[in-house]
Amino acid sequence: MTDKPLGRPSPVLLGLGVAYVVVLILLPMGMVFVEAFRRGPEAYLEVFSHPDTWSAIRLTLLVAAIAVPLNAVFGVAAAWAVTKFNFPGKGLLLTLIDLPFSVSPVVSGLVWVLLFGASGWFAGLATDAGLRILFAVPGLVLATLFITLPFVARELIPLMQEQGADEEEAAITLGAGGWRTFLLVTLPNIKWALLYGVLLCNARAMGEFGAVSVVSGHIRGKTNTLPLHVEILYNEYNFVGAFATASVLAGLAIVTLVIKTGLEWRYAGELSASRRH
Repeated sequence: MTDKPLGRPSPVLLGLGVAYVVVLILLPMGMVFVEAFRRGPEAYLEVFSHPDTWSAIRLTLLVAAIAVPLNAVFGVAAAWAVTKFNFPGKGLLLTLIDLPFSVSPVVSGLVWVLLFGASGWFAGLATDAGLRILFAVPGLVLATLFITLPFVARELIPLMQEQGADEEEAAITLGAGGWRTFLLVTLPNIKWALLYGVLLCNARAMGEFGAVSVVSGHIRGKTNTLPLHVEILYNEYNFVGAFATASVLAGLAIVTLVIKTGLEWRYAGELSASRRH
């Protein structure tokens, strides 16, 4: 088998594809910036002079800064376990990793309400420990962790399965320990896929709405992330403010797309090279 392309697509097929992307992606994204600047740059910048806007930006970055590294560590550990070892419950672990893909974000938020709400299973333990889970940063982090859990693991597992364990076995045979083998053999082989997974995880963490909406309590200036702040401004008919704030998320999405394209190019080139060898 070769990776040689079949040739040029038909004009009709290409036209449908381009039209679909323009209507569903480019046009809505463009309208966000058009509406954001509808009253001029002064009105746009005025939105970011409000403390609630900066609070939402800081909270969004804080939640992502906590959730993404934790899921990156979990994703690497889960991919390592699944691809390098055989153990009872391996299939169940893979199923559980995919579970957040099939569960509604609202449901994933309600789970934490059932666990840590006023009458939740662990409400007493949280109170005794002096921890505030719901309507606080820990609840937002937990909801985001659940939603973004699969991204890193699911990027690494197929690659690590294809690479096999020959290099790790050779390193161990030569006397390298587990950590040394991981740092010097496994990690360099998965670095681009890991960065790609972290990028997707971060994009989802910053843009998540449903799960964090359930556990946040919508406290302005305290528990509202950027997506929640956009909703509040829109419901208050502050359309310029809503779209200006949304433009930050859209800008982050564009930056994510650029980095994602670069990583895909680098990742695909490295993967093709490994296949040739």
